[in-house]
Amino acid sequence: MAEQDKKTAYDAADNTTSKPRSKSEFKSAKLSAVKGMNDILPPDSASWEWLEGKVRSLMARYAFRNIRTPIVEPTALFVRSLGEVTDIVEKEMYSFEDRLNGEALTLRPECTAGVVRAVVEHSMLYEGGKRLYYMGPMFRHERPQRGRYRQFHQIGAEVLGFPGAEVDAELILLANALWKELGLTGVRLELNSLGQPAERLAHRAALIAHLEKHAELLDEDARRRLHSNPLRILDTKNPAMKEVVESAPRLLDFLGEASLAHFNTLRGILEANGIAYTINPRLVRGMDYYNLTVFEFVTDSLGSQGTICGGGRFDYLIEQIGGKPAPAVGWALGVERVLELVREHGHAPAALVPDVYAVIPDAQALPIAIKTLQSLREAGVSAQMHAASGEGMGSMKSQFKKADASGARYALVFGADELARSEVTIKSLREGGGEQTAQPLANLSAWAQTLQSNA
Repeated sequence: MAEQDKKTAYDAADNTTSKPRSKSEFKSAKLSAVKGMNDILPPDSASWEWLEGKVRSLMARYAFRNIRTPIVEPTALFVRSLGEVTDIVEKEMYSFEDRLNGEALTLRPECTAGVVRAVVEHSMLYEGGKRLYYMGPMFRHERPQRGRYRQFHQIGAEVLGFPGAEVDAELILLANALWKELGLTGVRLELNSLGQPAERLAHRAALIAHLEKHAELLDEDARRRLHSNPLRILDTKNPAMKEVVESAPRLLDFLGEASLAHFNTLRGILEANGIAYTINPRLVRGMDYYNLTVFEFVTDSLGSQGTICGGGRFDYLIEQIGGKPAPAVGWALGVERVLELVREHGHAPAALVPDVYAVIPDAQALPIAIKTLQSLREAGVSAQMHAASGEGMGSMKSQFKKADASGARYALVFGADELARSEVTIKSLREGGGEQTAQPLANLSAWAQTLQSNA
């Protein structure tokens, strides 16, 4: 479905009220996916596998190890980590009560809190710091739109137990290396520092005083957060508040010597590695757990959903969730947005197709055909078998049409004449103009490799 069609459908759905249905209606009604939670179907799923493969390879080169945490976590985990007055906790979480024990549970809206919970619960830092990465679905109840869905997917990298700015830089270099692997250009890096708690307190007082002077220009959300979480106001998307926000005191001006040294060390490493960046003093990110470094990778190619990756340092979150104090830093990228950007650049991988398609004129040939295909698969050849319909195997003509439609490079013909000679006919379906050769079944290993698309 085109994005505009999706938006129209979402708008129509949001303007209707659903009525309770009887059990009989549920039995007969056509079931569809939950709005904003999308199926990923072939051939699109090939792009996801391609991206995941690129990530796994890159993470291994940077010595990161995979971690997988539950999709459902205690609600208290996110309230404690993200902050009670963040949009995620106030408006977007899918939270519910466990019917068996009354426990408050939530579908994870992000994964950093879950990773930290797992690290604390399993004492993973006992033997030293860890470099971890994850992939998986997250859930937020918000209005579906381009690049923003209710079930969305993230890939993230977290480094726990190391305090230095060089680790912040390594994570940024890791993300930048991924953009190169994916062939992406026009992705810019924005940096800021949120300093330490005492520095933010001083800035907070100055920020509140500034905003109070312009109270008549604040929207309802800003007025509500003025004294509970004024830093979030700097992240407003309301154009009417642009001048107020841009003239507000900058947190960078309140940083002490140590915080500035951390920030300048990071900048120096990035510059030494040829990583361009801009300092964005209004960049605060959407969670309360950040301190010192925060950053985002942004593109102008995706409209309003231009942030494809973001993160920063969260040195107090481990203690906040119940562990011994330990520093940490990480980032997460939006898979849907990154894949859309890949398609914008024309780098999406080709749909996966089999190397060979087996044409089987007679069902009596099935045992030897299936045995041959199994041997080819063991040799690394991708093979699709023609499956019988209710009326038999189908004509040779119809089988060759299906072979061609499959995208396979070759058709393997298991005809009676071929099998009588213990051979199979290999017919080119792409290059070669339909050329064909006969190969002995007894010496399959000698010619199997020539069928592979990467041979």
